[in-house]
Amino acid sequence: MECFRIDESGYTGFDLLNTDQRFQGASAIAISDEDAARLIKEHFPRLQAPELKYRSLSRRPANHERLLSLQGDLLTHYKCVTYVCDKRYLLVLMFVDYAVEPFYDERGIDFYEDGQNFAMASLLTMSGPTFLGQAAFDNILAAFQHAVKDKTPEALTTLVAAVRATRWREFPEGLGPLAQYAAPECLSAIATPGVNTDAALIVLQSLISRMEVMADGPYRVEHDRSKNLLTYHNLLQRFIDHDQEIEFRQTEIASLKFPLKLTEVTQVDSKASPAVQLADVMIGAAIETANNIAGLRSGGLDPEAVMSLYADHQFIHMIPSVDFEEQRRFRQGTQAAELIDYFSANFYYGPRES
Repeated sequence: MECFRIDESGYTGFDLLNTDQRFQGASAIAISDEDAARLIKEHFPRLQAPELKYRSLSRRPANHERLLSLQGDLLTHYKCVTYVCDKRYLLVLMFVDYAVEPFYDERGIDFYEDGQNFAMASLLTMSGPTFLGQAAFDNILAAFQHAVKDKTPEALTTLVAAVRATRWREFPEGLGPLAQYAAPECLSAIATPGVNTDAALIVLQSLISRMEVMADGPYRVEHDRSKNLLTYHNLLQRFIDHDQEIEFRQTEIASLKFPLKLTEVTQVDSKASPAVQLADVMIGAAIETANNIAGLRSGGLDPEAVMSLYADHQFIHMIPSVDFEEQRRFRQGTQAAELIDYFSANFYYGPRES
């Protein structure tokens, strides 16, 4: 049976404001351990370490060409997909989904139509610090994250106060529901049990949507035994166990259909799995590239060289964009509201993704 090996990077649980890890993501590669071991030996014949680790290798400029060549082989000859998200943008998107959308839903407006939630979240992420002030905007995000985690009346009150303390009238469409009305439907959504700011589900949903397309038939997933991947493991098992027949359109190029072709998920020791080590290389390079492009880090592989290796269908990203017409076209006709309701009813659900 076909097997995708996956690895993740940047996972910080509910804390999406972690300044040291701005980006989170995961990679999936359909490759056997035998082929993986062969590629590692070809590209790193003098490797002495017990396993291939991207972070260690990328520190030495002498390894850069080998790392690029290895990824080029993987992306050319094997089924691969990499997902990266800007966690700060994702937190803003969650704010829009829980602290704004219920207000419009209560008034009969489909806020998810043609990706309006993504457009508003992008505008807030990129312009909020300017028209609200950086400190005030940061206070809103911190208060929102805290309110989702604690769900206490005090935390909800603090969130409303944080929004009201800003120049919210500069953007009443997004901040008015809390600032002007302290909308009970929004506060109720934030306090709903199970709602959280953990990004694992959103990462997996995106990876699965591509693996389901790439797989020729039933397939399985293997990943490392790390503590971070335990959350991913449990979510994958819940997806596998879900046997209701249903399909949702997510974007113009992605859909999600149950039951999945995915039939099994197992944990392995990465030291004994060359294929899992290659997944580490892929996601490590992608996260490093995202940090370099954002100006948060320097060094490592050339970002343009890394991105040039990917075909469009091999790389999924969630970053803010003010090309609103493109976003509208890309998400036109999606079933975002239906998917959210379905996930809320059938899975532990955190971030709302369309």
